[in-house]
Amino acid sequence: MNNMKLSCAFPPGLRHVEHVQLAEQLGYDGAWFYDSPALYEDVWMVLALAADRTRSIRLGPAVLVPDLRHVLVTASAIATLEELAPSRVSVAIGTGFTGRMVLGQRPLPWSYVEHYVRTLRALLHGEHVTVDGAAVAMLHPEGYAPARPINTPIIVAAAGPKGTAIAREVGDGIMCVVMPQPGFDSCALLTFGTVLDDGELPSDERVLAAAGPAAAVAFHGVYESDPAAVDALPGGATWRAAIEALPERERHLAIHEGHLVALSERDRAALDPSTIPAFTFTGPASEVRDRVKAVVDAGATEILYAPIGPDIERELTTFKNAVT
Repeated sequence: MNNMKLSCAFPPGLRHVEHVQLAEQLGYDGAWFYDSPALYEDVWMVLALAADRTRSIRLGPAVLVPDLRHVLVTASAIATLEELAPSRVSVAIGTGFTGRMVLGQRPLPWSYVEHYVRTLRALLHGEHVTVDGAAVAMLHPEGYAPARPINTPIIVAAAGPKGTAIAREVGDGIMCVVMPQPGFDSCALLTFGTVLDDGELPSDERVLAAAGPAAAVAFHGVYESDPAAVDALPGGATWRAAIEALPERERHLAIHEGHLVALSERDRAALDPSTIPAFTFTGPASEVRDRVKAVVDAGATEILYAPIGPDIERELTTFKNAVT
């Protein structure tokens, strides 16, 4: 695993800027922030603060949801971050998970994402593009953005054959969840979990706080895809009954409550703690290291570890020590 990059990922929140500083001190290669405005603070503002308070760690949003911002707004935000953290910026773009679903919308079509990435890259390179039938370009004068071309790496977050094909065609790499996609020079894998202390069990309160919210995402994601399929998960029928007791018109506002931050009451009541090691990288240090090695051997070149819970410092430190 000598060539593996180790990064961390957080919900964008002012409280996590100090955790990026700690990650830099610990030797993490990068820090990423999610893009879900209905759940968290503004991703670009938090990235700017992190850039100002660090010196070497790579920074970027993962995963930007294209339709939340005009493509020129995104280009200008990238240019600003590049000015704050030259050569330390990467951007991941996808079809949208919570960023769209908490708005009651489905993921974007891949054709939309492909066009957005191509247009964004052209703008950063100083080209004129057509948006909504009109010519658009970065007109920033000297002193208001780095000179074009701006060659920020753009990574595509994808799963499935269509998304993977587009990542190969227009991306500088791919970002995945659960399992890596082989055959990419750059493949970042988002992971969750906690390193267990001697004698700890998945049902212990610390473990539930540090890994439970990630395991509960299985309920959220499966339900959004096929509500009835949730019943096949341990505790899934209990979780579905609780969520479907809410009015359908407002249900999407509750499905992702506490997403990757804390267990909601519904999540806590339904989650079987014994499933946490299956859904997350949770186990003794040696086991976590073996699981990371397995996904690296399967094609991951960067591990994005997302620490959760009340003791982020502990999670960053123990995971780093376990895998390196």
